[in-house]
Amino acid sequence: MTESFHGTTILALRHKGKVVIAGDGQVTLGGTITKHHAKKVRRIYNNKIITGFAGATADALHLAEKLEQKLERFNGNLTRGAVELAREWRTDKYLRKLEAMMIAADETNTYLLSGNGDVIEPDEGVISIGSGSVAAQAAAQAMMRHTDLDARVIVENAMAIAASLCIYTNTNITIEEICLKTENTD
Repeated sequence: MTESFHGTTILALRHKGKVVIAGDGQVTLGGTITKHHAKKVRRIYNNKIITGFAGATADALHLAEKLEQKLERFNGNLTRGAVELAREWRTDKYLRKLEAMMIAADETNTYLLSGNGDVIEPDEGVISIGSGSVAAQAAAQAMMRHTDLDARVIVENAMAIAASLCIYTNTNITIEEICLKTENTD
């Protein structure tokens, strides 16, 4: 995994006809909790794309704004927008200094974006960032393989597990989801 940031956990899951992204609401400064209900998961580009971020809030919001600009330029094509953002993020003198990571998802794609130029699409439909990411992702993968739970319930439970293990993750979770279109075979 690439860099990790303290103070948040973002989990994205593509499962059983849904894409769900969740983020905890805790903000810390050093060893002190300064906010319990931050919203680190948001919808952009006419509510068609969900993003979740970890790292410095101002940096992450700037990156979300940059991604939305790329999406406008490429008519909502998340793949092209993500690749262009990652390229600019890695090569731009100012953007390279941003301390954040992002997950973005639409109906067909889920990507982790980082300042290293990474645009990573998960193999198994689950990916996470932040300080509680390993616990959240492991729990989500186990529930996907060994239960019949729907995506939202898996994410809720995985985030609760991460919050029980990671001191930088709380149980005030923001969840956004997209229901995937199913093809009619009649």
